[in-house]
Amino acid sequence: MQPQSPRFRAVLTGTLSLALAAALAACGSTDGGPNGDSAKSGKGATGAANGSAAPKATGTPTRPGKVLMPTGPAASFGKARDTAAGQILITTLTGAKSGVSGKVWVWLPPEYNDPAYAKTGFPVLTLYAGGQSAGYNTWTDNQLPIQEVDAQLSKAGRAHPFIMIMPVQNLDSNEAKAMECSDIPGQPRIGTWMAEDIPDFVRANFRTVRGRDGWGLMGASTGAFCSAKLALQFPDRFKAAVPIDGYFNPDSPLWKGHEAERLANSPGVMVAQGKADVRMLATAGGANGYEKKIVTDWVARAAAPLKVEYYEQPGGKHLTADFKKMIPDALEWLTKNLAGPEAD
Repeated sequence: MQPQSPRFRAVLTGTLSLALAAALAACGSTDGGPNGDSAKSGKGATGAANGSAAPKATGTPTRPGKVLMPTGPAASFGKARDTAAGQILITTLTGAKSGVSGKVWVWLPPEYNDPAYAKTGFPVLTLYAGGQSAGYNTWTDNQLPIQEVDAQLSKAGRAHPFIMIMPVQNLDSNEAKAMECSDIPGQPRIGTWMAEDIPDFVRANFRTVRGRDGWGLMGASTGAFCSAKLALQFPDRFKAAVPIDGYFNPDSPLWKGHEAERLANSPGVMVAQGKADVRMLATAGGANGYEKKIVTDWVARAAAPLKVEYYEQPGGKHLTADFKKMIPDALEWLTKNLAGPEAD
């Protein structure tokens, strides 16, 4: 177990813009007016001379379906480990927009490979870890068995079967180089990697629900900061978030000399701006008065259309064992606030 920092950045061991897919309406000839194509053809002139209007092709716009099929190119995956609910896969993603290269873990629910769901799109849940999360993501760890819990709840009809995406959050384990899921000037563009490259990667490889309504974020400690920040910053890409026992004021030393950019990436600022139509469940452990105040003060500042619910875990502490207890409630809340699997 790695030690917690004083600001509660504990290691957990202890849409992207809406996809444009509207089909073009079938194109026909113009109405035969003097500036139309038919006016330039002999057929159009003859039709008018005979007292009949030039024929008019009709077309009905095709509405985009609810399912977005994989667009490619397909990534190369290895197996990270087996769980009771299937494999956790791993790949390295080099973002076309950010230039950042980092590890991403993926879990597909059992339904995903069921032939009965071959044309079904699934909701996506991105999970952020605590601590530096450089080279690891503790939501892939058996101490936080969210994959098994989701499979059980899905089978019981209590939770959606989510595609789970678990990226790294930093490229260096030194906390003085924490990038806080943001594009800090002069640093690798990890914020763009998370908000644009990772959703692009997911859509390239997996069947998803079209639009932002099937995209959620969740994390604990530092991961809570990331999930709250990205949902507030990109409400066109994400619909709901669950920040568990988080902090909301960016405090990485890398922000030094970039105060305007720091504030622009602060969940503490964005929560009160009234710009994000998203849903959040913010939690705090009941045994930690300092942490409760941080979370409750933040929740109290939420401005519509943002909606933030607060949950206090009785006797909860800033520990992995207590984060684990939040998994069922968090998955059920996300299920109520995100679109489920869709089929056209």
